[in-house]
Amino acid sequence: MAFGDLKSAPGELLSENKAIVDTLAGYGFDVFKHVSLYELIQPKSAQYDSTATACRVLCENYHQQVITKGTPQYTVWRSQFWSQQQSEVKPACVFEPTSSAQVAVVLLLVRMLHCQFSVKSGGHAAFANSSSIPDGVTIDLGQLNTIELSSDRTRVKVGAGNRWVDVYNELAPKGVTAVGGRVADIGVGGLMLGGGISFYSAQYGFACDNVNSFEVVVADGRILHVSPKSHPSLYWALRGGGNNFGIVTEFNLATYPAGDLWAGSRIYDVNESTKEAVLDAVIKFGHESPTDPKAAMICNFVYSEDQFFMAVNLEYTEPVVNPPIFESFRKIPQVADSMDIKTLPEVTLEFRAVNPDGLRESYWTSTVRLDTEMLTFAANSFMAGVEPIKNVPGILPTTSYQILTSDMIEKTSEKNGPNALGLDPREGPLLLVLVSVMWASEADDEAVLEAVAGIINSIRREARSRNMLNDFIYMNYASQFQSVVESYGPANQKRLIEVARRYDPSCVFQTLQPGYFKLTGAPDPNPPISSLSAKL
Repeated sequence: MAFGDLKSAPGELLSENKAIVDTLAGYGFDVFKHVSLYELIQPKSAQYDSTATACRVLCENYHQQVITKGTPQYTVWRSQFWSQQQSEVKPACVFEPTSSAQVAVVLLLVRMLHCQFSVKSGGHAAFANSSSIPDGVTIDLGQLNTIELSSDRTRVKVGAGNRWVDVYNELAPKGVTAVGGRVADIGVGGLMLGGGISFYSAQYGFACDNVNSFEVVVADGRILHVSPKSHPSLYWALRGGGNNFGIVTEFNLATYPAGDLWAGSRIYDVNESTKEAVLDAVIKFGHESPTDPKAAMICNFVYSEDQFFMAVNLEYTEPVVNPPIFESFRKIPQVADSMDIKTLPEVTLEFRAVNPDGLRESYWTSTVRLDTEMLTFAANSFMAGVEPIKNVPGILPTTSYQILTSDMIEKTSEKNGPNALGLDPREGPLLLVLVSVMWASEADDEAVLEAVAGIINSIRREARSRNMLNDFIYMNYASQFQSVVESYGPANQKRLIEVARRYDPSCVFQTLQPGYFKLTGAPDPNPPISSLSAKL
């Protein structure tokens, strides 16, 4: 079967049932105690609900680990997603495995019955169906929450269901940390598979480049330990390739000595002189960052309560007050300053406070060359672009700018070889642009999405005209209308497809797990305004 011929995959699954039954038996799971031969050979149809069968079988075997519709637990579970769009999704049932073997069992079961599924780590995505699925089986990895530091404190085993604040709380008293998320309740799994930017990335690279090995359940039910020496092609693919190759149940991460940080934010008014000074400071920091990789910076333009302001998040990975690398920001008159010596968990909780649960969310991103005029254009486009949605109830639009230095990109190949992201250090330094928005009501979805799409489209169009557009789209910031894997470049996309063909020849993770960013195209190929292409 050709990999692109996805429509032929469901019919072919039926011929594989014998192998699936045998593999399940190896895990001590007797299919025929729960499913009749007649049910196994039925194609999915209006007369036969294979998802109901899957949920029933899971309940019969793992009653305490299944959450079903109509129960109080189901309502609570749905409320725990970050975005309102994700909370609105109603799976047929939720399964909470407690081991990789149970992940293998549920994966083989849904594959055999040909019902759709999703996998949830932290649930911190901005659009529906990313880590839950309507009328399918959602596999919630929250019980896979091991955090086990090695005796020499150089590596840590982290279950895929952990939140980053839990990892940091465990490691901080031991004087070490892992390269991971910056918002407390982001899940380990999603961040790592999409690349992962950290306060420590200038020192150690993307989070995915600090994975020593992955524990992965692949489509045929095998539990693989994937490293640069064992399954090297799959190891490469998992570092940025998303959920397209298997279900990662555990990450073995490198750890580094770490203590308190000097961190917080400085708030500035948006007048012409201050705006120009802040943007100049961002450019200066971008070029000087390699001289002091302990420094991290995010520059935000925010519209709130009828006014714009700038909030610059600064982090220094040692407890050093006012390091020289941040001097340009210190000199600019500020409205407020929360800089202080803090623990890493405290910093991530502060980030969480400005990313609350329960609102509607949309993220859009692009990457451009670091340039003063390009940065100024991006900021001005944002300020002009939010004008049509200023009166939307609960609206909170933000644009954020971060630096990807050549040194940071180059660190991807220094440790375990290149990752799948397709970034070239010779093209740096780069500016990662994020346009994000929160709002209250579904009734305003169309207006908000059109406005935000218009902002990112104008930035990309201008960058392309200046020959400053970089194709890279960061998965963890992308909208459902953006084609992430394609942005890694034709060679990397082709190689990712080849890896998927090897480990998932029946396209289980392309057809039965349709959510999030697949290997071809955007999750939603219909952008909200006609001038946008799906390649945005």
